[in-house]
Amino acid sequence: MKIVGFSINPLFPDRVIGGSAKHQRTVLTHLGELGHQVTVLCTRHPESRAFRWHENVEVLPLLPFKQPFPEPYAVPAYQVAEIVQTVGEHLASADRFYMHDGELLIPYLYRDVPTVISLRDNVYPETILGSFLFAADTLIAIAEYSRQIYLHTAGRFLPELEQRAVTINNAVDRALFHPGPPGREIRELTGVDPAGHFVLLHPHRPEPSKGLAQTLAVADLLVHQYGCDTLRVLVPRWYDEKISPEVRAYYAELQAQIAARGLGAHFVFHDWVPQRLMPDYYRLGDLTLVLGSFVEAFGNVAYESLACGTPAIVARVATHRSLLPDDLIDKVHYDDHTAAAAIAAAIWREGRRTSPATMAYLHQEFDIATQLERYAAAILNAKKVQTPAPRVRPLGIETPYVLAPWCYSWGDGMLFHDFLARHERIPLLAELLAAHPTGFTPAQAASLGVEGAMFDSWYRMGYLAPKPFG
Repeated sequence: MKIVGFSINPLFPDRVIGGSAKHQRTVLTHLGELGHQVTVLCTRHPESRAFRWHENVEVLPLLPFKQPFPEPYAVPAYQVAEIVQTVGEHLASADRFYMHDGELLIPYLYRDVPTVISLRDNVYPETILGSFLFAADTLIAIAEYSRQIYLHTAGRFLPELEQRAVTINNAVDRALFHPGPPGREIRELTGVDPAGHFVLLHPHRPEPSKGLAQTLAVADLLVHQYGCDTLRVLVPRWYDEKISPEVRAYYAELQAQIAARGLGAHFVFHDWVPQRLMPDYYRLGDLTLVLGSFVEAFGNVAYESLACGTPAIVARVATHRSLLPDDLIDKVHYDDHTAAAAIAAAIWREGRRTSPATMAYLHQEFDIATQLERYAAAILNAKKVQTPAPRVRPLGIETPYVLAPWCYSWGDGMLFHDFLARHERIPLLAELLAAHPTGFTPAQAASLGVEGAMFDSWYRMGYLAPKPFG
């Protein structure tokens, strides 16, 4: 088959700018290994050029989306027209179209080609809008949490989305991510001595929601409360820092905070890590922190770290609440620096590594052979099906609602909202949820004393979601 792939991000031979691109390469290379001819269209970048991931998989950086991210569509109309022309010409002779991330917001381009869309995040506007514009034949979610987001938002208006949406968990390649000693190259890149330092990893993009402020707070407690003088926090510098004033300003602000807390000797900002060195990077660490509020569609870092033997602490945000059971990974409520630091200190003192039970679960639930087999089946077996007309159902007193999948309740009437990134005490809502765990109507809520204006505010703030079609 002739398969066309799409990425709104630039792609490089040995540089990965996020977990999404890594999985795109794995999936499309697998299709090339099966003998299919794959052409991947991606965004032009000053450092990009055409290259191959495999003899059957060619990557062409032809599309003039805006760089650097965000706002890729912030380009003149004639460049949008160039994008449409380029993609359209390639799709004219394609047997299948695989859109990675759902950000090609022009559905008529692929109306005649069996199309599979894999949504890779829950945050960026282009992906969110892409879910509401869904007109493909199959939608792949990379975690069940993310699938539930799509069903409880776009799925409210797309009657057949539940039948077309499948969950295929991201995989952790055990051939790459496994315990072992870190190589010399990664030690030279970071400048740390794993024998003499307690190495804490923060392998994330430079976005505030990725948790660098939380990592800083935990590091402060480790040094000044727990006496961890050997602490070294590794932070990769963004590959596009030189062309992004916003990124440079963000780093400058954080470095000023680091200096103000007297932690300058404990933070190491180093060059972006090539993908081939990421397993060694995790092996170099004693602990990986994933404490941000970013609403991950999967979130690879914690699980790749665990696979390399390095423990991870995650905030109970988005997918991290459910991908691993609570007894297999350390979890804290968002912004609970005290709890995170206490766990980190115990890991430091005990020299703890990934448990055998956690390793076994990773191998069973996030197996790469299973992932590739299911992607290949979804793409190769895709068939054009009629796209149903969207429907907007009126909301009324008998409309059933549930706690939105991006929220969870805890403690004494507390609720956390992933997209607001905050905890709120709402005891009346918690009481309602306990009384009707499978859902309730405004009429049932009124019987418990919930006024209509209050119910409406919970819905508009996103704590409650109408049940999707089903």
